[in-house]
Amino acid sequence: MSVEYPRYGGRNGLSKESEREANGGAERGTDGESVPRRLVRTKEGELIDPESGLIVEERLLDYGPEWRAFSEGERAARARTGAPITAAVHDRGLTTEIGWANQDASGRNLSPERRRQLSRMRVWHRRLRTSEAGERNLQFALSEIDRMSSTLGVSRTTRETASVVYRRALKDDLVRGRSIEAVASAALYAVIRQEGLPFSLTDVADVSRVGSVEIARAYRHLRTRLNLSLPPSDPRVFLPRFCSELEVERTVERRARWILDAAVAAGLDSGKSPVGIAAAAIYLAGLIQNSKRSQREVAEVAGVTEVTIRHRYHDLLELVAE
Repeated sequence: MSVEYPRYGGRNGLSKESEREANGGAERGTDGESVPRRLVRTKEGELIDPESGLIVEERLLDYGPEWRAFSEGERAARARTGAPITAAVHDRGLTTEIGWANQDASGRNLSPERRRQLSRMRVWHRRLRTSEAGERNLQFALSEIDRMSSTLGVSRTTRETASVVYRRALKDDLVRGRSIEAVASAALYAVIRQEGLPFSLTDVADVSRVGSVEIARAYRHLRTRLNLSLPPSDPRVFLPRFCSELEVERTVERRARWILDAAVAAGLDSGKSPVGIAAAAIYLAGLIQNSKRSQREVAEVAGVTEVTIRHRYHDLLELVAE
C-alpha cells in the first residue's frame, strides 16, 4: 500500500535537509509546487521511502486489545482487567469481589455445604476490607455520597468529584468534631455549585440524613479551609428543571429566561436566593403569557415559601415595568 505525502510541512516529520537528500537534492518542481513523495507501508508496519530506503515511521504500537467485541456483554467477558480505579470506593476498587450468585463457573448451583462456606467467606471478606475504624467511616461517607447522588440523578463524574473533595477534607482533618453525613452532603453540594447543576441546598438536604443548617455550616467550613473557588449560583440554571416539573409552555419558559437575564444584568440577584428569583420569574412569566401557575404550585416545585415568591415577584415586576 502506497501513500502520497507532501514533501514539506507533512506528517513524515523529516527536516528539509533529510528530504532534500532523500530526493536527490531537489526541493520543488519546475512549477514551484511541492513534489509529492510516494511512501510504502511494509508488512512489519514500517513506513519507508522506496527511492532512498529512508524509514519514516517504525515501531508502531497498537494499544488496543487483540480481540473484538460487538456488545457490552462480550466486552465484559473478554476483558482481562478489572474496573478502573475510582475515588468513590473506600479502597479505590482495588480489592477483589465475591459475587452473590451461588453458582460455579459452569453456572451450576452449589450444594448447601458450599453455599454455607461461601457465605462465611463473604462475611470475612467484608470484615477484612474495612478492618479499621477510619476505613469504615470512609466507606460510610462514600456510600452516603453515592446514595444521595443516585437520588438526585447527578452524573458519575459529579459523584467522583464529591468523593475527592471528601477525601481532601478527611486528609486535612476537617471531619473531626462534625457529622460524617453533614460533611459528605457539604462535599456533594460544593461540587453541585462548582458544576452549576440545578440543585439547591434544600434539594441536597431533602436526600440527606441531616438538616440544611448543619449542611450549610459544614459547606462554609469546607469552602474556607479547602480554598474552593465556587461561583455564585445563577438563577437561570434552575429554570429548565422548574419549567419541566410545572409543565409550562415553551413561551412561558422563554419569557422567564428573558426576565432572569434582565434581573441578572441589573444585579437583582445579588444577595438573594437564586431559587426564589427563578420561581418568581416563572410565576411572572405565566401571568404575562396568560398561562398562570399559582404561587403554591410554583413554591412546591421550587422548594420555597409563597412569601418569598411574592417578594421577588414585586422586584421583578418593577424591573419589567421599566
